[in-house]
Amino acid sequence: LFPPPSVNMGRRPARCYRYCKNKPFIKSRYCRGVPESKIRIYDNAAKREPVESFPYVCHLVSDEREQLSSEALEAARVAANKTMTKLSSKDAFHLRIRVHPFHVNRINKMLSCAGADRLQTGMRHAYGKPQGVVARVKIGQVLM
Repeated sequence: LFPPPSVNMGRRPARCYRYCKNKPFIKSRYCRGVPESKIRIYDNAAKREPVESFPYVCHLVSDEREQLSSEALEAARVAANKTMTKLSSKDAFHLRIRVHPFHVNRINKMLSCAGADRLQTGMRHAYGKPQGVVARVKIGQVLM
């Protein structure tokens, strides 16, 4: 009936954290226990090549003010790198992620099992625990 204790529950969907609502909240000595960013590599493929050696430039630009999770940035990097490597060689392009996730998202965990109403406090003491990091993006900002 209940999941085994070693299984982590799924993440909330991106629509819950899409909009830039509050002030930027970064990891500091006051905000501890922040999980690490999922994206580690920001440069792919031919990193050492000069810019003049590539004949074409292509940018991915944001068209709205939003927050992009580190998981989404990592997924975009992997997909773009895989597609470009498949269509050309690894030395024929340079891919750079140009936004960095620093803003910390918080989550006020709620229980959804029988008898949960006696265990949890609802919106009382609703300051959440750090859940992950996101990049805050402006309109027209280059993503990759």
